[in-house]
Amino acid sequence: MASRLEIRLKNELMDAEGRDRLDYDLVRSHVSNGAAGLVSLAFAGASPGEHERLRLDYLARYEQAVCVESRLFPGLSELLDHFDASALPWGVVTNKPARMTEPLLHTLGIAARAACMISGDTIPQRKPDPAPLLLASRQTGVAPERSIYVRDAARDIEAGRAAGMYTIGARYGYITSDDDPAAWDADELVADADELAHRLRKGVNLAP
Repeated sequence: MASRLEIRLKNELMDAEGRDRLDYDLVRSHVSNGAAGLVSLAFAGASPGEHERLRLDYLARYEQAVCVESRLFPGLSELLDHFDASALPWGVVTNKPARMTEPLLHTLGIAARAACMISGDTIPQRKPDPAPLLLASRQTGVAPERSIYVRDAARDIEAGRAAGMYTIGARYGYITSDDDPAAWDADELVADADELAHRLRKGVNLAP
């Protein structure tokens, strides 16, 4: 899911703290690192206590504005339609807290269609631990070795491989300039959402 919301909220927090805003592309590349990562980027050198205060402030702002500017990546809505029409279960596994995950997916109109919705606080373990993905496998009724996990960060690919799933790395996600998707050890990489949709349709026999 692509969103400018995280960047806008980070800017609001920096404004409130009297800090200069950072370059959009730099911040976008760190979105996959979550609230803690964005705070670390914007407030480098903050003490642990200050970092936690800023993180909670950011999350409070996010909770009040979930899905204000969020949308699915191009092509994914049509792909989910294909999955639903073919009775193929799909779901979401994220480190985002449930109080943000659930309203986001409901507002996007896909919550009721998802076979699972695993958040960062659904169970004690978080990615890169494979436990959230194994829970998703049980809830969807699809064995890990018959599952495909798509993400845009090394820790997620690590979790998918540890769970025994086929992994696809998204080069077009939120990736820092010093990160190399080729080093994630994913089973394959895709350059954009259209290529992802094509590969997934072929992988589940939805396209020739």
